[in-house]
Amino acid sequence: MLSLSFAEFERVDVRVGRIIDVQDFPEARKPAYKLRIDFGPDLGIRKSSAQATKHYRKEDLLNRLVVAVVNFPPKQIGPSMSEVLTLGVPDGEGGVVLLEPERDVPIGGRMF
Repeated sequence: MLSLSFAEFERVDVRVGRIIDVQDFPEARKPAYKLRIDFGPDLGIRKSSAQATKHYRKEDLLNRLVVAVVNFPPKQIGPSMSEVLTLGVPDGEGGVVLLEPERDVPIGGRMF
């Protein structure tokens, strides 16, 4: 297992955002949604994608709080540019379960 220092870990900027728009992403290699996530006034609205179609319908994701890495460089995902990495973990069969705060918290909050 790769180990990293605490200083390296602190460089990863993980924030809470609220999904404000969900669209199908038919051009993705694996089933996915295109997301627009609001991270508050400091970071604004950012684009992402998530292979979360197994457990979530579009309407289930709208207004949901999620956790994302916001300081990676943008990444081209098919015809779309992803600006943040929405975090999730696999279920027992490889489906994506999104990480989210266990209660309502202000958007833009940084993980510590």
